[in-house]
Amino acid sequence: MLARQHRKHGRWRLYLALMLAVPTLSAHAASTPGKNGDATAERLLNDARAQQAAGQRMHALALCEDALARRPGYPDALRLQIQLLSEMGAAAQAQAQALAKQLHPAMSDADQAKLQADLGAHQTRWSRAVPADPRHPYAEADHAVATLDQVVSAHAGEASLRARIDRLIAYDQAERAAEAVQDYNAMRRSERPLHEQPLPPYAEASVADALLKQHQPERAIPLYEDSIRRTEGPYPEEEDDPRIGLMYAYMESGRYHDAQLLIDRAATAEPVWLARHGTMQLQPSSHKTEADLHAALWRRYMWLLRDADQRISALAAQAPLDSMLRREQGNTQRARGWPRQSEDTLVTTLGIDPNDTQARLGIIDDWRELNDFPRVETALREVETVEPRDPLTHQTRHDWDHQRDWQFDITYDRGWGNTPTYGDDDHETEATLQSPLLADHWRIYGITRLAGADLQDSTAERQRAGMGVRFYERGLEAYVQVLPGISSQTRRTALEAGLKWAATDHWLFSTDWSTVGDTDTPLEASAAGITAHALDASAEWRASELTSVKLTAARDLFSDGDHRDGWEAALVQRLYTAPYLTLDGGATVGSTHNTLTNVPYYSPQWARWAMFTSRLESMLYQRYENEWRQRIDVSFGTYQEYRYGSGWIAEVRYGQTFQPHNGLSFGWGLGWSNQPYDGKRESRVMLDLTMHWGE
Repeated sequence: MLARQHRKHGRWRLYLALMLAVPTLSAHAASTPGKNGDATAERLLNDARAQQAAGQRMHALALCEDALARRPGYPDALRLQIQLLSEMGAAAQAQAQALAKQLHPAMSDADQAKLQADLGAHQTRWSRAVPADPRHPYAEADHAVATLDQVVSAHAGEASLRARIDRLIAYDQAERAAEAVQDYNAMRRSERPLHEQPLPPYAEASVADALLKQHQPERAIPLYEDSIRRTEGPYPEEEDDPRIGLMYAYMESGRYHDAQLLIDRAATAEPVWLARHGTMQLQPSSHKTEADLHAALWRRYMWLLRDADQRISALAAQAPLDSMLRREQGNTQRARGWPRQSEDTLVTTLGIDPNDTQARLGIIDDWRELNDFPRVETALREVETVEPRDPLTHQTRHDWDHQRDWQFDITYDRGWGNTPTYGDDDHETEATLQSPLLADHWRIYGITRLAGADLQDSTAERQRAGMGVRFYERGLEAYVQVLPGISSQTRRTALEAGLKWAATDHWLFSTDWSTVGDTDTPLEASAAGITAHALDASAEWRASELTSVKLTAARDLFSDGDHRDGWEAALVQRLYTAPYLTLDGGATVGSTHNTLTNVPYYSPQWARWAMFTSRLESMLYQRYENEWRQRIDVSFGTYQEYRYGSGWIAEVRYGQTFQPHNGLSFGWGLGWSNQPYDGKRESRVMLDLTMHWGE
């Protein structure tokens, strides 16, 4: 799709030249016949047929016109003239149709069918150029389909088969992929000529494109490959490069290495400059730009974001007025975590090409990420009125509808360890059901939190259920919730509030406040009837997906008089990136201080820790919206506690997430930790489960 839109902007010159050139050739028809006109006309007609056989239709048409000038009304010459005009393009079709009416006897049904099929074929080619009305981009392709429908329904034989083949291309141009695949399947079942010889290469590529849009990459691959094998290139500027589609078919079928080899070879093989026809001037090769861009996009899809960004930025710097390059530069900036920068780039793209609907969809994605919801629906409907069939339009609508609809999340954590700090068997469950987005700014939700543990001398539990409201504004998310206790051991009603503010693409600030401090209060304290007023605040600087630094501070005022202050700083740095694989390393340091130590829960006068962290994440399986990922987290370091010295600390976790389609995901993880508390080493095994339904 990206390649096809880019090529549309270069084709109109070719068709315009044909429109201006063809009609002037018929001026010879009014010339005065010369001597020996019949013999000369017959000789000219034979020469015209030879030129037609050699593919020189313009020369053949000129000779045919001369023959008619010497022998007006010459039926054979007139038929050849009609045939040539019909073959040459949509601009000449009106002349061909008018001349056909002058024939006596009239054209045969087969010739009429061929003439109509030529018209449909040229309308199909014309639809590949920039649409006459950008507000109706499918009009020309739909008109071509209608013309070819007439041929298929009214005629049989070779003309009908040819019209059906051309209609496959017209369907693809009109974004009617389902109809193209349905017709192709029917042709394979019923048309013997299609079994005896394959489709023309250009038709194979269009059918493959339609199959790819219908999520059938395995069927698309052999068609793309055969089209490339039969027309190896170089490809004319006005034609599609089937290697681009084949790259995506390889990717969607899991052949990532084949996709990289194909697109990198194509980018290397394409010349940077091409000679302008009929002149000594050179012009940039659009196929070279295409290949370079899609080589960068392959890297973006494979998580190689920095490499993709560098490649696309270099291309955009060389061609600052190329809207497609600017658009993909903005989309890559969003992928790297810079939605505001992406928005600015895409606005610039619309300044270059106001009709670039994909740039508008990219801006909508930026607004969705920034919580700038009031602008989304109106802008998306405007795009849908222009390109309602575009797969990217459908995807954006699907994602937005899921984002603003009901949201459901549930997490479950369980630990075993026979430790005094956490108990023999501790567990915590939290479930949240959020309403659809209200007035583009609000959600109402219900929340349930259940926690419990088997302690040394008793059983502790903390159970709450309540309601809350969330507010969204550009770059901002805030919440307030009330959670009464629903068990006899749960003290007080929790009033909680929080705020997240993405001040820029690089700075994120957040704070959370609670009147009971369930997150920070150990279950040992809850069993003793102790609660806490808790305040947590953090500031994070994120350069990109590669580097981030976060500082968190917390204060807990326990109801028994204990005051706890703590802080933690964390650095994360990308160490290695490969296709669908990332390795991050980092460090965490922190400390905590308590004013009381003689309390029925772990409360050291002070404690400090320093850890090295690492995370390996990879994609196990990916096919369209279906994803299966895994993640490994390993941390180790030292923990020092007042009066108990220092000791080593370690944590390991392995987990997977599975997404059967957008809007639904499941996750599980299994972990182990070991560290000293009050000089006693405690080991713990943990299981966590998650489910999300919604966005």
